[in-house]
Amino acid sequence: MPDTSSTPPQRLQVTKTYKLLIDGKFPRSESGRSTPVADLRAHGNVVAHVCRASRKDLRDAVEAARRAQPAWAAATAYLRGQILYRMAEMLEGKKTEFADAISSTAHAGSAGSEPAESMAIREVDASIDRLICYAGWADKHAQILGCNNPVAGPYYNFTVPEPTGVVVVVAPDEPPLLALVSLLAPVIAGGNAAVALGSTTHPLAAAIFGEVCATSDVPPGVVNVLTGQRAELLPFVAAHRDIDAVHAGGLDAAESALLRSGAAENLKRVTVHTMTPASWSNDQVCQSPWWIEPFVEMKTMWHPSAS
Repeated sequence: MPDTSSTPPQRLQVTKTYKLLIDGKFPRSESGRSTPVADLRAHGNVVAHVCRASRKDLRDAVEAARRAQPAWAAATAYLRGQILYRMAEMLEGKKTEFADAISSTAHAGSAGSEPAESMAIREVDASIDRLICYAGWADKHAQILGCNNPVAGPYYNFTVPEPTGVVVVVAPDEPPLLALVSLLAPVIAGGNAAVALGSTTHPLAAAIFGEVCATSDVPPGVVNVLTGQRAELLPFVAAHRDIDAVHAGGLDAAESALLRSGAAENLKRVTVHTMTPASWSNDQVCQSPWWIEPFVEMKTMWHPSAS
């Protein structure tokens, strides 16, 4: 018989199952469902599984966001900016992990001459920069959106923005990380709590981003991240009465109409960006206090003057 005493033992690689992020915790979907994620560079080998969120998971995430939102809105704008900056720091620390995940599962099959790895690195860099941008806007958007109104009388009249409440973020399929960050950052910079639904076809970036949120001083429930099928969850988003607004991108005409029909029934605000995947890299389009404006309410105050 051959001598196998010197042969190293063989082991099976442990394939990670990425959980949902709800209320600062990482639960599996209550339905028990998960979706395999294939490495497009390695003949479709499964490299991970992501949980497939259900209607109940969405409801749990909205309830967590509702509980967390008042304290987040009451936090100073400076603190919110510091936490967004911390998110950028933690994303920088996971840059290699994100780049590898995106290049292997999202950009590997993309047409064009640019290598998938360099496309992924550019996407991660742009996502970090976008978080830093909205960290800066967190304590400055009020000066842009609000005003000191001219009035005839011995008093002052101020208009200031206040958070809307709970906002659902619906990310397009591509680019999976940059679009998610671009939609989420202005929502939380304005003092809202968020439930983010990641890309349906490339969910790994959203799943890893949930780990960034959990280690970035973001209070539990302020950011909740779900992965799953957009077509399954959108009807429940549209009908849910405790969702105050929706920030979405990359939806088709039927999906947009579904959300707007829900808004007509329960008065939630719906903002849908119709952009190409390349447009999410445009800083002039995506980095603006006017991306915060749809998710704040304007409060007008009267105050007697000293004279």
